[in-house]
This record gives sequence, C-alpha cells and structure tokens, in this order.
Amino acid sequence: MAAEITPLRSRKRDASERDAAAIITASYAPDFERCKLLCETIDRFVTGFTQHYILVEHRDAPLFRQLESARRRVVDEHDLLPSWLRSFPDPTSLFKRRIWLSSRTQPLRGWHVQQLRRMAIASHIPEETLVYCDSDVVFLKEYDCGSFRRGERLRLFRRDNALAQPIEYNHRVWSRNAALAFGLPVEPPSLHDYITTLIAWDAGAARDMLAHIERRHGKHWIEVIASTRQFSECMLYGRYVDDVLSGAAHFHDHTELCRVYWFGPAPSDAGFHDFVAEMGDEQVAIGMQSFIGTDVARIRKLIAA
Repeated sequence: MAAEITPLRSRKRDASERDAAAIITASYAPDFERCKLLCETIDRFVTGFTQHYILVEHRDAPLFRQLESARRRVVDEHDLLPSWLRSFPDPTSLFKRRIWLSSRTQPLRGWHVQQLRRMAIASHIPEETLVYCDSDVVFLKEYDCGSFRRGERLRLFRRDNALAQPIEYNHRVWSRNAALAFGLPVEPPSLHDYITTLIAWDAGAARDMLAHIERRHGKHWIEVIASTRQFSECMLYGRYVDDVLSGAAHFHDHTELCRVYWFGPAPSDAGFHDFVAEMGDEQVAIGMQSFIGTDVARIRKLIAA
C-alpha cells in the first residue's frame, strides 16, 4: 500500500512543526543492504528528528517497506512525481537498468530521478528542516539534527570559491544551469560549491524554489530542470538561497559532516580503519560510495571491530 502522505503546502504550520527535522534518503534496490545499515546507525546515533523518509521507485517500495518503523516511512515516487514521468526497463543496458521517460523531458537515469524525489518531498511532509543523507552513509558518532539550526537560521553548506579551481565532474555546468532555471545571469559565474552529503534544507525555501522556477518558465519545475540532464539539487538549492533569497534565514558553513571515500579500489581492513581514524572532530559519519565495491557485510564487520 502506498504511503499516505498528504501535501501540506497550504496548511499553517505551528511552531513545533517549524522546529521539527526529517531525515531524507533516496535509494534503490541494489543499495538496500546499505540503506538498512544506514537505518541501523541512525537509530543508534541520531537524535533530533521526527521521521526518516526513504524515497524509492515504485517497484522498489515493497522491498524497502521492511525498514519501516514508527519513525521511518517509505515513500513511493508515484506519490511525489507527476504521472507523466515513469520508469521503464532500459534496452540499452539489456534491460538491467531503468530509464525514466516522458514527452516533456529528456530520458533520465536513476541518479537524476533521485534528485527530483529529494526536491519534491518538501511539498509533502510537515517537517521544516530536511536533513539529506545518502543510503551509503554510516553514522559512527552521536548527532543531533537540531544542530543544523542556529535560532531562526539554517546551516547552508558552501565551499567558497571552490569552482575557481579545476574540479571533477560538472559542477560548473550544474551551477550555470541552476542560474538559467532561476533566470539569473550566467556571467560572471558563481564560484561557490554546495555539493556534499549530510546537509540540510529549509522546506519552505525548497517549496518556494520550485514555485519560483514554475513562475519564471510557465512550466512544471521538473520540465525546466530536466530539460537538460546536467543538474544538481544541491547546486539548485544553494544558488536559490544565496542568489535569489540573498542568504535569508541561512548561515554558511564549509564543514563536511560526513567523510566520504569517493574513488579508488575498496580499501583494505587497515586502510578502512585509517580512513575512519582520520575523521575530523566535527565529522559524525562516513560514506563508502557503492560503486567502489566494498561489501556491506564487510563494512558491518569493520565498524563493529
């Protein structure tokens, strides 16, 4: 049965809901065991949140519902995304992967649609602080989600002028496309980078961001963002807060709360323990990217050692 999540955009929120935090994780079937480990470590170490929402493709929802509890809900993307965007087996991968098709966007991959789910959820839940955490994250220290707020202001992760240096991937393109979505000048380019894992958004600002895009273009926000496959939800939110809202109700912080193993072969046991030992004082979690091939059972064993 689909999660019964009612849009609450029009409902007046009381003070307790404005102060409440939700953890948001977008996942998919191949990462189920990683997501299960994340859930276990959230339950052990994390406080200051009301619900943990796991956002998944329609066909993956029954699998992930094993993880539901009083404070954890699985959300089927059919409850978040418009009916004109649907997934199909991808023939170019011999039907091993999925592709999302519509007459309004370019063909999209799973990592694109995970970002769309993360943006859409802000319009469907009452919590006003959204803490985004990838499914390959493991918490190793206690953390209070309330730490993202200082009074009325929310922490916005930002690496100042990071895009002035040569970087991997397409961060500059994502920043430029965010500017186009908001109707901002693309020159001079913004040089700030907003991309990492374990960050927080203000749900009201996120809803306003999507409404701003629709007003600007006269189209559904997904049509605008997915008109190109080059986008980042972190870059969109960061640029909206800084360049449209002029930073209102936010403060900047460049501290990465999660130490991520991004590239390279799976580490040896000694290398894994060195990686954990080198966590910064403010880092509370690690992320072992699923594509490096580290077995989840091995991660369980190593963090228990």
